[in-house]
Amino acid sequence: MLNRAIYFKESRYDLLSLWRTPAFFLPAMLFPLVFYVFFGIVFNFSAAQGEYMLVSYACFGMMGPALFNYATAVASDRAHGWLTLKRVSPMPLSAYVVAKFFSSLVFAACIALLLFITAAVFAGVQLWLWQWTLLFIVLLIGTLPFALIGLFMGLCLSDKAAPAVVNLVYLPMAFLSGLWVPIQFLPDTVSYIAYALPSYHYAQLAHAVIGTSLGQSLWLHLLYLVAFCGAMLAVIYWRYQRLSR
Repeated sequence: MLNRAIYFKESRYDLLSLWRTPAFFLPAMLFPLVFYVFFGIVFNFSAAQGEYMLVSYACFGMMGPALFNYATAVASDRAHGWLTLKRVSPMPLSAYVVAKFFSSLVFAACIALLLFITAAVFAGVQLWLWQWTLLFIVLLIGTLPFALIGLFMGLCLSDKAAPAVVNLVYLPMAFLSGLWVPIQFLPDTVSYIAYALPSYHYAQLAHAVIGTSLGQSLWLHLLYLVAFCGAMLAVIYWRYQRLSR
């Protein structure tokens, strides 16, 4: 019961901390929305384009909170000694990690709902209720690989370097995965690069919900993401042990 209370309080305080930082949540929520309004509504030439762009920019929007929340916050906590204090405190370190994932999910859910409402009202996107629900679930669960990437970056980077390096990873990864421009319109070389990126497999799972994926096996995407998460956990454990010495 005590452990549950610790997890709850740590999650609550982390969420409050982010909510009191508009410089974090406003760009995270508005950036994908503005992109979708331009390319999914203003320059929308068909209903199918609105649906496709909804999924693409939802995936793009989901990745941001997970990457930035972990990378910048963990790097800052390391630089100011908070991470060391939490390691020696009675609080389990897993509560710290879970709290950040919870707060990332809350903001990711807000981004998804904001995009869903905009798509339904202004872009005329019509999906079955099960598609809206399943898409929402896939989008949220699929943020785990990016949370792990952010955690690893936070354990490796300084607090000043973290935001810039995250952008150098986040934006090119989104573009090369076909989240801004459909991957079939990009050079073949980009397609080969995309196969190695978690964002591509994440987006294909989300597109499969509405029938706009490239038709590859869902198991391929799932196995890749599971293997990627396992590899990231191993690397994070190694890095954390190095910090603990």
